Order: sequence, then C-alpha cells, then structure tokens
Amino acid sequence: QVQLVESGGGLVQAGGSLRLSCAASGRTFSIYAMAWFRQAPGKEREFVTSITWRGGSTRFADSVKGRFTISRDSAKNTVYLQMNSLKPEDTAVYYCAAGRGGTWEDGYWGQGTQVTVSS
Repeated sequence: QVQLVESGGGLVQAGGSLRLSCAASGRTFSIYAMAWFRQAPGKEREFVTSITWRGGSTRFADSVKGRFTISRDSAKNTVYLQMNSLKPEDTAVYYCAAGRGGTWEDGYWGQGTQVTVSS
C-alpha cells in the first residue's frame, strides 16, 4: 500500500499562486508515476498533470499549460504542484494520485485539498 497526503491548498485571489505538496509513504518503490487531478463542484474529476517517478517526464492538461508546473523530490517521496496565474475556474478539490503503471483508478489516491480562487 501507498499512502498519500496532500497539503498546501487554500484561498487565493485571481492571478496569485499556490504550491501543493503530496507526500507518499509506504511501498513507494511500486510507484511508476504521480499525478494531480481536480474536481470542481458539479463536474467530473479531470486530469491536471503527471510526472514519472524515475525519468521525470511530464504531461499537462491544456487548461494549465504554461501556468502550472509539477516536480518531484525523490529523496522526500514528495511531488509538488506549483500553480501560478490562478483563475477562478481553477477552483476545485485537488487530488494527488500514484500510479503503478496501469490506470490511475487502479493506483492510490490522497484525500484531496481544496483550492479556491476568488475573482
């Protein structure tokens, strides 16, 4: 099992920045990649960004390209999501996920952290 704990959410004005952290513990050697998803009220959960654990390859949703960055600290088993130029439409609960090479749904998920961007 892998446990994921997110932190860093909060309330920020439009145009501001936040950094989310996701600390992994347990059988972290089984992690192939980690990702951030988000779910806004009344909407389905959507992919935001991902990073492979060893190679550091990244992917981004079009809606966040150029504004969000993802990074990892392997020594700390932690992934970071730096969010800049935040918009009200970025408001959502952000979830960290750890994948084992299959679908994200088959991996591990954190409890989520709320990000609210005021206009």
